[in-house]
Amino acid sequence: MRYDYLIVGAGLFGSVFAHEMKGKGKKCLVIDRREHIAGNIYTEETEGIQVHRYGAHIFHTSDKAVWEYINRFAEFNHYVNSPVAIYGNELYNLPFNMNTFSKLWGIRTPAEAKAIIDRQIAEAGIGEPHNLEEQAISLAGRDVYEKLVKGYTEKQWGRDCTELPSFIIKRLPLRFTYDNNYFNDAYQGIPKGGYTAIVQKLLEGIPVRTGISYRDFLAQNENKEDGDSFERVLYTGMIDEYFDYCYGALEYRSLRFETELLKDCENYQGNAVVNYTERSVPYTRIIEHKHFEFGTQPVTVITREYPSAWKRGDEPYYPMNDEKNNALFTRYQELAEKQERVLFGGRLGQYRYYDMDKVIAEALRMAGQM
Repeated sequence: MRYDYLIVGAGLFGSVFAHEMKGKGKKCLVIDRREHIAGNIYTEETEGIQVHRYGAHIFHTSDKAVWEYINRFAEFNHYVNSPVAIYGNELYNLPFNMNTFSKLWGIRTPAEAKAIIDRQIAEAGIGEPHNLEEQAISLAGRDVYEKLVKGYTEKQWGRDCTELPSFIIKRLPLRFTYDNNYFNDAYQGIPKGGYTAIVQKLLEGIPVRTGISYRDFLAQNENKEDGDSFERVLYTGMIDEYFDYCYGALEYRSLRFETELLKDCENYQGNAVVNYTERSVPYTRIIEHKHFEFGTQPVTVITREYPSAWKRGDEPYYPMNDEKNNALFTRYQELAEKQERVLFGGRLGQYRYYDMDKVIAEALRMAGQM
């Protein structure tokens, strides 16, 4: 078969691009090294509960066009992300708001909260922050940093906050209202029936092959008269892997998930997302999946998320966008620009962290240029 586009990666970016190109009359073939479609937003049903296999994914955006686009493929519920944080035996609301400050200091008014934070910032006497710890304290004061930022961040990145660059935390959202809504975006929710169904609809009528890598696909078709061929490639895998790590490997943080079906428990934690902010607790958060869709099942499913160091062969989740890695990515980007028939897209192909709405917007932009 002759295709216009080989799309490497059946995640959200590749699937939106494939859908748009099919709409333009182009023949597309989608492949993915995993055994399933939908990439990291893959959901699978367990006991009637949609389980987010690769961590919690809450759709949120202020881009009305993106919201209207994704709603073509799913009906969204009215879920609002309101996580809580546990520090020792203490429980706090996130994001940092008046409920948080009231629990921390026993105060009631925004003026009281601001006065405490301003005093702690002044007492710290930090001029130009030299690391993440100094940056966080200069933004939110020592109490918020010590209880709600320090341990969680050190687990997430595998390093002490004093060893992490300040730019990782450009700002800390301090809200002086009693509002636990984590996102400021106008549109927010969870697709009824899970994310996998969205990708299935995006890929309707498009041939998809799972369980095969890009290199294996090329090897299978090499020198075959009846093999598949294609005019162009959209590559959404790791850009450094595409170029055989010729300049060295870009760095990532990875995650390990422990998912458990609790048949003798109807409601484990009472909230979809609970963060554990002490460094001594090995996981960063526990997800209880049924609460994303207000489930009433007699059982529940929870997932503990463990941040981990990344090495080749592990699943890459968070690009380490520090100065060293960004400089290395620039070198790979220069190679990519010389590839006349290959496009690079998505979190791994463009080496940046994307929220889902930004993935869709970028995929639509790229498809619109074709």
